[in-house]
Amino acid sequence: MKKLIIATLMVAVVALGAMAQKTTLNFFYYIDATQAGYAEDQAYWQKFKDANPDIDLQMEMLFSQAYHQKLSSYIAAGQLPDVIYMWPTSRDSSKLLHDNKLMADLNKVLGPEFLKPFNAAALDVKQQSSKQLSELPQSFTYTSVAYVNKKLLADNGIAMPKSFDDLKKAVLKLRAKNVQTVALPDGDQWPAQSCLISTMVGRYLGDAWVDKVVAGKVKFTDKDFVNVLNQYKKLYDDGIINITNVQMGYGEGPALFAAGKAAIIIDGDWRVGAYLTDKTTGKALIDPKNQGDYELVNLPAFAGEKFPGATSAIAGVGLGINKDLTGAKLDAAVKLVKWYYSKEFQTMKWETGAFVPTRTDLTTDKLEPLGQKLPKFYAANSKTTYVLDGVLDPSVFNVLNAGLQSIPLGGDTAAGVAAKMQAAQDKLLKK
Repeated sequence: MKKLIIATLMVAVVALGAMAQKTTLNFFYYIDATQAGYAEDQAYWQKFKDANPDIDLQMEMLFSQAYHQKLSSYIAAGQLPDVIYMWPTSRDSSKLLHDNKLMADLNKVLGPEFLKPFNAAALDVKQQSSKQLSELPQSFTYTSVAYVNKKLLADNGIAMPKSFDDLKKAVLKLRAKNVQTVALPDGDQWPAQSCLISTMVGRYLGDAWVDKVVAGKVKFTDKDFVNVLNQYKKLYDDGIINITNVQMGYGEGPALFAAGKAAIIIDGDWRVGAYLTDKTTGKALIDPKNQGDYELVNLPAFAGEKFPGATSAIAGVGLGINKDLTGAKLDAAVKLVKWYYSKEFQTMKWETGAFVPTRTDLTTDKLEPLGQKLPKFYAANSKTTYVLDGVLDPSVFNVLNAGLQSIPLGGDTAAGVAAKMQAAQDKLLKK
């Protein structure tokens, strides 16, 4: 009996010791639970937990603006998570991470040997506001992609549009079938800026003009910028974009497009995954057999544009590590980040349509037809331009985001929004 008690106590001591040696790692992650690939993603994190019993992984997962709001709250409270999914520039909460140098330099933490397979664009620290590798971009993100239902257009006698003037001619024919010409759900108050206006500014004004406005050498109130906002309004006035899109939730877009209720949807390259087969249900918004009926193309030409073919793109999102971590916590964080960027995990992300990785030593033969179109889109569209929320301060681009809703609804004018943006920019220049 005494031996049994001693044995039991020894097991308990060992178990308590194992528990005491566990390192708690707080991971703040960004993911859309409704998108294809979610189940595979979660399975890989479960594998990480199983493979690392010494790490107590505490994951918190949010999506869209809810994510940014929560991360901003953590930063304000001084409760920064250990590993964070973040943006490379001044997008919302990520601006605080960069401006306050809250993240570790991954060049030093991960080392050159681990980073060797990643392409040069991903490792270019000039792409990051902090001018260090605060996060490792998992992709190079194109934010302006026209997803086109070629069959729907052809069935209605409409050729692939080369310009927005071509699309204007198609409005009445499509409207008669209860089909929108172009969908751009902007209810979350960022897609119009990231996915449309950024490319329009690039086409009409160019990156050099944006650099000048940031430096205070030109103004948003200049007629050239006001003209861009008026051209944006004209897309609604002409019926190319239906006014209902202004307040439509971002998450509603894929189902609307897949159901044939819009001939084109403007979105980022990351949205391909929304249309692919969800392995847990075996269903896809667009059946792989029919994905050949769709195309991913650059936005058509705008009347009077000066830089044809430019499309907004930016170094992609990725994981970063809290700079205050040391010892076992830092070791656990590095282990997690290396797990995420491993060949196996990144290949899964590619195959499920989440993104085309910046890791260059991957191969796969499992891409659905729509997923196969992304690399071809990148190859055909090498002329990139700024994403405005990557170069403007949030105090400025948030005014623009709100204005892109109020302009088509008649709540403000192009000149009025431009004046408010300039007032916000002037405050920055005085600091």
